[in-house]
Amino acid sequence: MKNRRWSLARQLLLLQVAMLVVLVGVGTGLAYLDASHAADDRATEEVLAVAGTIADAPTVRSALSTSDPSAELQPFAEDVRGDTRVDFITIMTPDGIRYTHPNPELIGRRYLGTIEEPRQGRTYTETYTGTLGPSIRAVVPVFDGGHVVALVAVGITVQAISAELTERLVPVFIAAVAVLAVGITGSVLISRRLDKQTRGLAPAELGSVFAYYEATLRAVREGLVLVDDDGRIALCNKGARDLLGLEGDPAGRAVDDLGLPDTLAESFRTKEIRTDEIHLTDSRVLVVNTAPVHSGQRAQGTVVTLRDHTDLQQLTGELDTVRGLAESLRSQAHEAANRLHTVVSLVEIGKPEEAVEFATAELEIAQRLTDHVVGAVSEPVLSALLLGKAAEASERGAEFVLTADTALDELDIAPRDLVTILGNLIDNALDAAIGNAAHARPKVTVTAREEDGGLLLRVADSGPGVRDSEVFRRGWSTKPQDGHGLGLALVDQAVRRYHGTIEVANDGGAVFTVRLPREEKP
Repeated sequence: MKNRRWSLARQLLLLQVAMLVVLVGVGTGLAYLDASHAADDRATEEVLAVAGTIADAPTVRSALSTSDPSAELQPFAEDVRGDTRVDFITIMTPDGIRYTHPNPELIGRRYLGTIEEPRQGRTYTETYTGTLGPSIRAVVPVFDGGHVVALVAVGITVQAISAELTERLVPVFIAAVAVLAVGITGSVLISRRLDKQTRGLAPAELGSVFAYYEATLRAVREGLVLVDDDGRIALCNKGARDLLGLEGDPAGRAVDDLGLPDTLAESFRTKEIRTDEIHLTDSRVLVVNTAPVHSGQRAQGTVVTLRDHTDLQQLTGELDTVRGLAESLRSQAHEAANRLHTVVSLVEIGKPEEAVEFATAELEIAQRLTDHVVGAVSEPVLSALLLGKAAEASERGAEFVLTADTALDELDIAPRDLVTILGNLIDNALDAAIGNAAHARPKVTVTAREEDGGLLLRVADSGPGVRDSEVFRRGWSTKPQDGHGLGLALVDQAVRRYHGTIEVANDGGAVFTVRLPREEKP
């Protein structure tokens, strides 16, 4: 049988109820003690006042001078007792022999109580058990000519005081029960809500879940970000901090304060499911997935996962370049085969001079471009890129021009970044120029040289030009098909990584000018 542990909500409920019962019980007990002391004090004050009044009454002194004081004092004492709430009034001799008593049969008998101090002229109060039971009483001397001639004892029974106390404490007990009922009801409601929020788990189970949760976050290599409903970071693991370039734990900070690109920050705040979106930061290409978190019908925030796509994207770009170069080489091989057949055919029909002239002319054109590129650019990767793009342009019917001032020797720029920058700019230029072929002959002009101690790369085309100010925003493209719009964003990312600049102008087409300072490396 499964061991059923008490849930956190149930344990807290029992603790709250126990604390509530103890607090209400202690409060009620203190109220009872205070009321009891107050009742005793009021009773003491009252019997003192009544006894003092009787002792000062002329009727008492005049009756004491008669032969039968009880005849006058008994009716007087009973009248006073009836007008007050005291239970007995006893007037007695200094020796304690009663003149009056609520029970007439006890008149003439000795008073039960302390009279030593009153006989010496001092007022005395005590709680004593007499003929009527326990009572709070006051004994006051009666003076005549400076001598104590009688004693007056006035008392209120403890039973009467308890009855009055009980009557006064009834509202207190009712209020205590009401507070206890309201408190228990509130605790039950809170416990039910807490039980729902904690899914009925016990504290040990919650601790285990939290430990697994911490271990999972540490083990996950992907970036994980939890954003609350107010757009603040609730959690960001180490993988996410590395991918986003954040220092320290950003928990509690607003997404807008992290310095993220606008599109990436907007994806963090979204309440929609987004799958495999590509976003660029200053140094990385990230694949972002988002999913909203709901508790019941209420949105709690967003879970964001991040994967590094930088190396894959760069390798994909290089692979596209190699594929393009391979396609160009195949096309050139096919074209060379056609030319070779032409040369052979000219020789076979007896026209060797025309064959030599044809072969020499074609070879001179190709060799001239190759010599120009290799002589001007010492970086093999960049040379191969330019030759491949020239072949691609020729195959697509476009003119590829490498300006005469192109000259690059030793480079401080990583070849991969050069392929990213120049390759994407040339690809876009070719697409724009060929797409505008009905209005102008397709042409792409490339310049790469040193200028002002840095590197200048310029790509111009004969296309329609660019008028969009957000040309480097991810997703911007002049092509209608999906899947475009990342190339220029990658160019912008690589240029910013080297603290360079990009200028866009229109001069018979779009002109992109990139300047990269040599002295600053990423």
